[in-house]
Formats: sequence, C-alpha cells, structure tokens
Amino acid sequence: MATDPFEPLRAALSRSGGASSDFDLNPDTVLPPGRKLRPAGVLVPFIERNGALEVILTKRASGLKHHPGQIAFPGGKQDEGDSDVTAAALREAREEIGLPPENVDLLGTLPSHETVTGFTVTPVLGRVLAAFDPIPEPGEVDEVFRVPLAHVTDPARFRVESRRWLGQRRYYYTVPFGPYYIWGATARILRGLAERMRG
Repeated sequence: MATDPFEPLRAALSRSGGASSDFDLNPDTVLPPGRKLRPAGVLVPFIERNGALEVILTKRASGLKHHPGQIAFPGGKQDEGDSDVTAAALREAREEIGLPPENVDLLGTLPSHETVTGFTVTPVLGRVLAAFDPIPEPGEVDEVFRVPLAHVTDPARFRVESRRWLGQRRYYYTVPFGPYYIWGATARILRGLAERMRG
C-alpha cells in the first residue's frame, strides 16, 4: 500500500509548538512595549513529484525596496479586501506565482512569526493539487523554484550565521540549497516546521 507523502506534514501540524520570530537568536533585543504588528500571510506550497514533496519558493526581484533578491514564500500583508491572513496568502500566491486558489488544498497553519519589520506572519501550508506553470509577477518576483522538503526539514542542513544590522550583531538561520541562499524569516519558518516534523 502506497504511503501518503503528506502524512508527515499533517502529523507536524497536529503537534504543538511555540511561535517564532526574527528575534529568537537575539535574546538581548529590546522590543518596544505596545508595538503594533501588521497581520500578513505566506503560503507554503507543497507539490508532489515522484512520490516526494517539494516546497515552492520565490526569489524576490532585485529592484524591490524591501528585501530585494531574498528567497521568500509567496505572500504579503493582509489587505482590507482579505477576509483573513489565509485569504491574503492565497491572493498573493495567485499574484506572485500564478497559482490559482482553487488549485490549493489547505492543510493548516503554523504559529505566527514576528518579523523585524513589524509584521506577524502566519505560514499557511497548502497542497498544490495539480501541476501548473508558474508565472513570476513582473517587478516583484525574479524566479519561482522548488526545493525538496527533505532538504529544508533536515536540521543538519541549517546553520546559524550573523551580520551587523543597525549597529548590532544579528544572528539568523540559513538553509542554503544550490545557488539559493535561504535565510531570515523564511529559514526560521522552515526550521520550525523541521522541528515539528521530527516530533
């Protein structure tokens, strides 16, 4: 009997786990009291190929004002027209990579992730039901690519690196894959998923 490659993901979603943030590895960071975080959603799309799962990621356009050239999940802030962060994630996935919402079976959400830029990001996990031709959004997305789920949920693939930012040394996770330098919030969210999948 064939095994369901999505079962480990469903099991991971059923486990409890704390929320993550860009400050996890920087415990000395002092956050302003009463800060207001803006809600956002990202879609973590999984697609099956030859019995194994792959995660669809984007490389942001190099000309963007915020996070140029970084690896990211399709997604963005919740707009007035969005009913919730899941709707925001699905809308952005359609805009950024041409993935129709009706081609996504929602699996669940991970705990929210607070970013250094003032967002509380909810990762929405979804199964891509049928193959589709990605269409990168002009001016927003330079590339759409896939990474094996096994690679980005293997704790041994993660490293902690650092750089100076606003006069301070900041530490963050990375999980490189080939030419793609996956780091920051994207890597931290994947690290959280990796921890849950290991039980």
